[in-house]
Amino acid sequence: MNLEWKIRRFEALTTAELYNVLQLRSEVFVVEQNCIYQDIDNKDQKALHLIGEDTEQIVVYARLFKPKDYFEEASIGRVVVKPSYRDKKLGHILMREAIYFMKHQLGETKITISAQLHLKNFYESHGFIQTSETYLEDDIPHIEMKKI
Repeated sequence: MNLEWKIRRFEALTTAELYNVLQLRSEVFVVEQNCIYQDIDNKDQKALHLIGEDTEQIVVYARLFKPKDYFEEASIGRVVVKPSYRDKKLGHILMREAIYFMKHQLGETKITISAQLHLKNFYESHGFIQTSETYLEDDIPHIEMKKI
């Protein structure tokens, strides 16, 4: 499978892209995780949107933030893989793309994330280290992690 990668500012997202991004985030973060929370958080307007498509269908996505737009350091969030594509290890490819973009396009190597606790090992495999105690975010255990 060859993913087609796009990076978009909020204003550059097409209506269809925005709809599909929000649909994927809702499918996973609200429905699958059975978590009622406000996904539309007024941060999308500051984010760069990293989209991976397979045959014109969004299958992976993440939000990228410059320093001080979310955390003091640059940040990656809303990392999501379409459930029917999870057996292809696309989450790792998505994180490599996000980190590469942060470093080579934004000049950022210090990255902070708010990670769901059960994904700690996944993020550690990409060079992140835990920097906080566990806390609840939308009733899901999270930890802050940093890549320095």
